Amino acid sequence: MLRRGLAAVVLVFAGAVVASLPSASAHDDKGPIVIGHRGASAYRPEHTLAAYELAARMGADFIEPDLVPTKDGKLVARHENEIGGTTNVADKTQFADRKKTKTIDGVAVTGWFTEDFTLAELKTLRAKERIPAIRPRNTLYDGRFEIPTLQEVIDLSKRLSRELHREIGIYPETKHPTYFQSIGLALEPKLVDTLNRNGLNRSSAKVFVQSFEVANLKELNRSLRVPIVQLVNASGAPYDFIAAGDKRTYADLVTPAGLREVRSYADGVGLTKDIIIPRDAGGFLKAPTTVVKDAHKVGLIVHSWTFRNENSFLPADFRSSTDPAAYGRAFEEYDLFFKQGIDGVFADNPDTAVEAKVKR
Repeated sequence: MLRRGLAAVVLVFAGAVVASLPSASAHDDKGPIVIGHRGASAYRPEHTLAAYELAARMGADFIEPDLVPTKDGKLVARHENEIGGTTNVADKTQFADRKKTKTIDGVAVTGWFTEDFTLAELKTLRAKERIPAIRPRNTLYDGRFEIPTLQEVIDLSKRLSRELHREIGIYPETKHPTYFQSIGLALEPKLVDTLNRNGLNRSSAKVFVQSFEVANLKELNRSLRVPIVQLVNASGAPYDFIAAGDKRTYADLVTPAGLREVRSYADGVGLTKDIIIPRDAGGFLKAPTTVVKDAHKVGLIVHSWTFRNENSFLPADFRSSTDPAAYGRAFEEYDLFFKQGIDGVFADNPDTAVEAKVKR
């Protein structure tokens, strides 16, 4: 049964109900929400308490921890379970023998993996900037911050909610669920337990739960009262579909029929920007699709990812120069996407997203 985690907005004209759309959040009626993507990851190494705190202080409504497990079953915040690119683990000679090659979602990956470390061992590591060539200033903070647990992220959100006098939500993503289930470290029961213990498994809680896979969201739908969001990429397919021999792709999920199916277990879709406004081979924007309208028509909210200020991430239409690390005309991109009617944005620069939202 679908939880009613999101309030509905009923539009009435001349006494007749003409549409029923979900609000951007059960707690936000002031336009698109701003989600600090991995924290304020344009300014601090991603998935650190420092990045999450800065995002909240910049005005983000939610902070977004991607979740992976440790060897002893604790949930920690990393974009991937491979941590060679986001921590100093390669510098730790005591962990040299932990380097392995594994197949994750059908792809061979070499490095160090959270599931091979206890939480105590991970706490000896320090985060570093993932894309130093684009964000060299972030390297100033390399080596300063620990890998946080989900509980620490929740504790931070509660503290900041008190300090800032507004509720800071959390927007956790379960990473590689099929893989972790296959090695006996399923994320979902631990996530549900943590939300329960913190009083956050309720329809009024400022929480979204997201995943790129489908089966785990259907299972979570039976346990959670908070809104669920189906993430959708511009290419490929949910890995649980691939593993099960299901020939459907992400493109199938955003057809009108696919969106109706998503609505049977989720409250929203998290769409990469290219699904909403595709780009041509040169990186220039093409005509918008109808996906936002189609999603709203079946009662799904739409959050879009990922908004970043640097030229290398912007459509060619809004780049300021050939310097990939220089800021482009990000406000113009926000304005264009807000006009499509999206309900929220994942932003590496939450302050820019807030300013764009205020001035839209």
